[in-house]
Amino acid sequence: MKFCEKCGAELDEGAQFCTSCGAALATDTADKYEKVEAETIPPTSDSATYTNQQVPPTNQNTTSSNPNQKSKIVAGLLGIFLGSLGIHRFYLGYTGIGIVQIIVTIVTCGLGSLWGFIEGILILCGVGSYTTDADGNPLGD
Repeated sequence: MKFCEKCGAELDEGAQFCTSCGAALATDTADKYEKVEAETIPPTSDSATYTNQQVPPTNQNTTSSNPNQKSKIVAGLLGIFLGSLGIHRFYLGYTGIGIVQIIVTIVTCGLGSLWGFIEGILILCGVGSYTTDADGNPLGD
C-alpha cells in the first residue's frame, strides 16, 4: 500500500501521480522507502503528524548549561565587598572598566568604591546591562 508524500492519500500500486493532489510520485528506490515508512508509521486523518526525527536528550543539569557562564551571586558579592578594586568587572571580563575603577578609587581617596558597591547591588538585582558578561552570556544564579 502506497501513500502520497504531500497529502497522505492512499494510492494505487502502479500510480505515478496522486489522484487527490496531483503530486508526482517518487522513483522505485524511494517507493521501497515509502513502503517501509508506511508500514511503520501509519498516516492519520486527524491533525497529528509523525516524523522520523530523533530528539536529543534533554540536559538534566539545569544550574548551568553553559560552562563559561558566570554566577550573578559571585559577581554581585565581589562588587559589594571588593568593588573599589573592580574585581567584579575583571570576573565578568570587563578588564578596561575594572582598571578604571581602581584608578577612580585611588584618585578619589576611596570614594570611588561606592561605584563598585552600587554595581554589586545592581548585578544581584539583575537590572539593565548588568545581566550579561563581556561575551554576552547571561549570568546564572
